[in-house]
Amino acid sequence: MADLGKKYCVNCLADVTNLRLRCTDCPDIELCPECFSAGAEIGNHRRWHGYQQVDGGRFTLWGPEAEGGWTSREEQSLLDAIEQYGFGNWEDMATHVGASRTPQDVMDHYVGMYIHGNLGKACVPDSIPNRVTDHTCPSGGPLSPSLTTPLPPLDVTLGEQQQLGYMPLRDDYEMEYDQEAEKLISGLSVNYDDEDVEIEMKRAHVDMYVRKLRERQRRKNVARDYNLVPVFLGRDKKEKQSTLGVVGGGGGGGVVGAVGSLPTPTTPAVTPGAPAIPTVPKRKIPKDEKEQRVKLRGMCQFMAQREFEDLFHNMHKERVLRAKVRELQRYRRNGITRLDESAEYEAARHKREKRKENKSVATSKTGRGGGLGTGGGLGGGTGGGGVGCGVIKEEGKDGEFPAIENLAGFELLSDREKVLCNSLNLSPTRYLTVKTIIIKDHLQKSQGIPSKSRLPSYLDKVLKKRILSFLTESGWISRDAS
Repeated sequence: MADLGKKYCVNCLADVTNLRLRCTDCPDIELCPECFSAGAEIGNHRRWHGYQQVDGGRFTLWGPEAEGGWTSREEQSLLDAIEQYGFGNWEDMATHVGASRTPQDVMDHYVGMYIHGNLGKACVPDSIPNRVTDHTCPSGGPLSPSLTTPLPPLDVTLGEQQQLGYMPLRDDYEMEYDQEAEKLISGLSVNYDDEDVEIEMKRAHVDMYVRKLRERQRRKNVARDYNLVPVFLGRDKKEKQSTLGVVGGGGGGGVVGAVGSLPTPTTPAVTPGAPAIPTVPKRKIPKDEKEQRVKLRGMCQFMAQREFEDLFHNMHKERVLRAKVRELQRYRRNGITRLDESAEYEAARHKREKRKENKSVATSKTGRGGGLGTGGGLGGGTGGGGVGCGVIKEEGKDGEFPAIENLAGFELLSDREKVLCNSLNLSPTRYLTVKTIIIKDHLQKSQGIPSKSRLPSYLDKVLKKRILSFLTESGWISRDAS
């Protein structure tokens, strides 16, 4: 009973249930592939008759050596799936072939038989020529890489992304510059009956849209180059506060306190994604330098950050040189021809300004006393004294170090050293020379080496004593050496 559903070749009586060739001209003539290939003829059947392939769907296309036992129907479903879904969509292809095949089975069978197998070796060439034409325009056309290639995503946290409205996978913002720019081309369509004027109008709309895209990309590049995103998020203030805490930490502990408050490897000082906080404080920017940066801010859109910094540095250097030239010209007008003579001149000028300041203080005190006497009450005197003190404070604030602020080496001094040199009428270069000699002698004595250096001739006993006491209080030398 099991053999009733089987089919046999009419020539060799072989089992052809899975695959047979049926003659379309002769009834009941079915041959196996071997007899059909040999051109077998039986009765009225001739080899040139038409034929039809009858597939039972259960024979293997690649023979018994193929792994997995793929039937002809599964092979046909696989080829239909690769044409429908494309190479690489193995999940969809496995669903199309049947539930008995996993995506890994489908990929292994197709790659092994159709690509690396005999069929692939005969059909797929070793080197495939590139027949794709590059239509992009590097010079800045509508499809240029400068417009179509996105920038790398910003390194910001999830909360900062929500604050910015930033989508990192698309490198896009919810609110872009000129948000309505796409309306220029959203309704455009090219029709076969358009006139020349209409075509030119549509091209003008496309050009306007491209210019807006370029401006949008340029603004993104400027924000990246000048690091404006952390400024918008307020990271600069956090970094500045953290830097001040690291450098000034420890209170009266000085250097030991500052080192003790540095971040350890187990406790990072910054969050992941944030830029590293510098451990060295930045130079304090003067007011005039800040104003100059504000005036030059409009140049940022025309040059990169490095170019802008070079420009500002050169302009600042020019201002310093001009100030130095004016100072030398002032010395020349006053008969000074050598730099060592300028220190004495500046000391004398500082004394004159001190006398003027003392006179103004005495005048203000006299005015306050007169207010007490003539006003007949405490209110009038206090009011007069308050005005006088306010004026003196403002004058002292405007010219804090008038005698030495324009001299060479002034920027190398700390705030306390500036006050010391200003009070001693000592130029910064001379002070630095004396400081270097004293510290060098102290180190040689501590190592048992006799010191051979001599102090400059312009250093008298009073100046030497004041500088030694200052270096001792600052911790540069020990009290025994002083």
